[in-house]
Amino acid sequence: MKLSLVDNFKLIGKPYILDGANGSLIEQLGGKIDKYLWSSLSNLTNPKIVSEVHQNYIKSGAQIITTNTFRTNPAAFIMANLDYDYEKFVKVSVNLAKDSVLEKNIYIAGSNSPAEDCYKIKRDLNKNKLEYNHKKHIELLWHNGVDFILNETQSHLDEIEIICNFCHSSKIPYVISLFLDEKLNLLSGESITDIIDYVKSYKPIAISFNCIGSDLYKKIRPDTYDDYLFGFYFNCGEKNKLNNIKCAVTEQEYKKIVKEFIKNNTLFLGACCGSNYNHIIKLRELIDESY
Repeated sequence: MKLSLVDNFKLIGKPYILDGANGSLIEQLGGKIDKYLWSSLSNLTNPKIVSEVHQNYIKSGAQIITTNTFRTNPAAFIMANLDYDYEKFVKVSVNLAKDSVLEKNIYIAGSNSPAEDCYKIKRDLNKNKLEYNHKKHIELLWHNGVDFILNETQSHLDEIEIICNFCHSSKIPYVISLFLDEKLNLLSGESITDIIDYVKSYKPIAISFNCIGSDLYKKIRPDTYDDYLFGFYFNCGEKNKLNNIKCAVTEQEYKKIVKEFIKNNTLFLGACCGSNYNHIIKLRELIDESY
């Protein structure tokens, strides 16, 4: 039986390597992209490409792979008006990650995003719809066999409250990964200090940060919270004239950037938008050199 993520971390004594971006690689390989479902549509139309991305991240050294479910949530599914069974959609998506794992020491993170666009300050969905969106999606991810829920790019307190309450009460292992503005506030206005204290009270596996730069992470000072585990995966991309995300940080540069942020309470590290397999290879090298 596989140990839990935290129990195995205590045993091995070094951070896990999380994978990098899925969507941009799937698009580059010819996967179909939808306005609402993004690259998750390729779970149905181009499953071989999605499997290839998962497998290549594992070959590159990732010990945690993320399901391509950033936009398989109910809110996105309803907007896309896809003629397909919703629960089967999530199951197929999770299975692509599960079937890519041939080693016992690989963990699967079920990606759960904000209900609407990540960077949207004022949302359209009411509280009941937000609650249904997260509970349904998390429940399906968990029951289809992920090892924990990675709630990514969360930036609004009301959604974070729903996620924390549901995962904690349902005894589902989870991570809250936060997105902040330049003032170290959520997009809903709460300060990072307040939100970390709030999230910690609901006992997630770890608190993480993604889609931010290393300069912002440095200001957060997660090393001062030596009583809690943290993770991070920084933004490596920028949009070109066609509004596509392209890599803006080389893998060697990223290795140098990340090195100073690895602490005793770092549970995992990976890379976010614009990253690729080479970034993960360099992170693997960094951990092997450091431990």
